[in-house]
Formats: sequence, C-alpha cells, structure tokens
Amino acid sequence: MGVSSESADEPGWDVSPEDEIAPVVEAAGRQVRLWREAAGMRVVEFGRAIGYGEDLVRKVERGARIPRADFMDRADDVLNAGGHLRAFKDDMEKARYPKKVRELKLLEERAVELLLYSNHNIHGLLQTPEYARALLGTWRPAYSPDELQRMVAARVARKSVFERSPAPELSFVQEEVTLRRPVGGTMVLRRQLEHMLEVARLPYVELQVMPTARANHPGTGGLVEVLKFHDGSGVGRTDGDFGGRPVSEPRQLRVLELRYGIIRAQALSPEESLAFIEQMLGET
Repeated sequence: MGVSSESADEPGWDVSPEDEIAPVVEAAGRQVRLWREAAGMRVVEFGRAIGYGEDLVRKVERGARIPRADFMDRADDVLNAGGHLRAFKDDMEKARYPKKVRELKLLEERAVELLLYSNHNIHGLLQTPEYARALLGTWRPAYSPDELQRMVAARVARKSVFERSPAPELSFVQEEVTLRRPVGGTMVLRRQLEHMLEVARLPYVELQVMPTARANHPGTGGLVEVLKFHDGSGVGRTDGDFGGRPVSEPRQLRVLELRYGIIRAQALSPEESLAFIEQMLGET
C-alpha cells in the first residue's frame, strides 16, 4: 500500500485549538493511540500498515490534525477496533470544514425556507465543484492547494440541503452579471449554467435573474440572505446593514424580508429566467 498524499505537511487540515470541535478531534486521536498501543504497534509500523506517514500519524494522535475518513477506516481494520474508530468518521468529516462553513451548513439544514440574493458571484449552493474551485482560486491571499481542496469540499457538502426530505423551499435571485462572468473559462461557465437550469427545474426551487437593466432595486447594497425555521424564527444577513453580521431580531429580519421581496418582484419570473439562461448558453 502506498503512502497517502496526506503524509506531507498540510496546514490546511490542521484543527485550531480554539475551535469547539478540537476536543472531538483530540478524543479521536487519543483513541487511535490507545488502540495502536494495545495492538503493540509502533507509530512507524502502524503508519506503514494504513498507508500514512509517521509524522501525520503522530499529529493525529495528539489531536493536531483532522484525519480523513479513510484514515479511520484503515485504522479500525488494522487495529481490530471493532468499529470504535470508524465511529468517529462523521465527526471528523464535519471537523474538516472551516468553522464558519459548519455553522452555515447547520443553519441551512434546519431551514424550511431560504431566500438568497447574490449580486457578485453565483451563490455557493448553486456552484458546481469546478466553478467553486476556479472562483476560490481567485481569492487573495491565495489558498494553498490543500486549503483550496478543503474549501471546495466544504462548499460541495452544503449541497445536501437539496437532498433533504421534505425539502425546504429555496428562492434564488442572481444578478445577470454573475451569470456572464467567465469564472474558470467558457467550459466551466457552460457547465455552471447547465447545472443552474437543472436546479431551477426542481419543484421546490425558484431561480430568478435580475437584469442589469433594472436600475432601481434595493439589491445594490449587496447580498441578502434570509433563512426561516420551523418555529417561526429566522436568521439573515446582508452586506449593506448590521455590519454584515447574521441577525435574528424580528425587526431586523423584517427589513431583510422587505428588501428581498422587492428584489424578487423586480427580477425576471422563474420562467423568463430559465429562458434567459438558456439563451445565454446558446451565446456561450
């Protein structure tokens, strides 16, 4: 078995000590060490058996590195742990995403209705992996290859919101310019537009386009997002107000819902938007 690429030093997969997930990562590493020692295996011998480098195994065991799911699978098999190590897989998978993304994903998983207006880029829930990788690759300072992989994986993981049953109601409004910017090149953009058409045809999704020609609409202040929950509460944010921070106070949410409602009314209808995107595909 060859040594995994994770045997190299990968700062993007480290766990921050102040992250609340850190104790879970430490517990997983502690269990790996206890089972390894009970099996009478040295670190280098164990690492060779599961296909990971000695340095990475030591970091995992002291809780400084978030192990991949296949690390826990192989460790469980090699150490005959009877599923005790494999049981950490879900927690480790969640831990690999940045804290901000984990928190956002939890909110999206709870929401029964999502109202999402994007004026600068295609919304993360709509992005293909190729588009997300190209877009995140433009950020500065640049991500390392491993950090970029982590961010793309986290963005793709949020798409589980589309697989829920019952599904939430999702409303997207995208500024026209976000559909025209050739992020990643022509082929990446084409696949992105095709994917948006697929999503837009889901029965619980409404996707609308805001034409650039609409000069007077309240989206000029930046993105607007409102997530509503079963109990009638909600959370929202916008670039333009509240310091860009998430808000949940009813008065503040009413401001965002009012703004989104006007944006939604001024955008092309869902049917017109589908036709618009299809036309753009023909031009790309």
